[in-house]
Amino acid sequence: MPEGQPTYEPGLDWNAVTGFRPSGGSYGTPVAEGAGFKYDEATLHDLVKEWRGLAKEYLGDLSDARRIALARPPGLEFASGGNAEITQQSGTALEEALDQRIAYCENMANKYVAALGKYATAEDHATAVINQQPKGIA
Repeated sequence: MPEGQPTYEPGLDWNAVTGFRPSGGSYGTPVAEGAGFKYDEATLHDLVKEWRGLAKEYLGDLSDARRIALARPPGLEFASGGNAEITQQSGTALEEALDQRIAYCENMANKYVAALGKYATAEDHATAVINQQPKGIA
């Protein structure tokens, strides 16, 4: 692992530096020119799973944020009421941020699902073109 502050170094393979190896597809490894897909099918499936998993984690956090937004003062004195009000505002702000993050993650997952659909359509088209070719040696 490099020492000091992280800096951008074009072409640096962080997977090699950190020892991380993705579980599925290529995660952006260059592919042959063609239909323009940047990820292979396995990677797209992994990305959908990861984005949906992250959305699910945020959803779990949202229930905790709701409890914060509904905080009650521990006592009836002024300080307790003011503290609870500030805590409620923080909880509400957290809920809003988590709602945005959930929507973003779901949107990203949906984009990869759409890409999978395009991938499948392109693959079906290529198969149909190949199947239309004459069989055998010409």
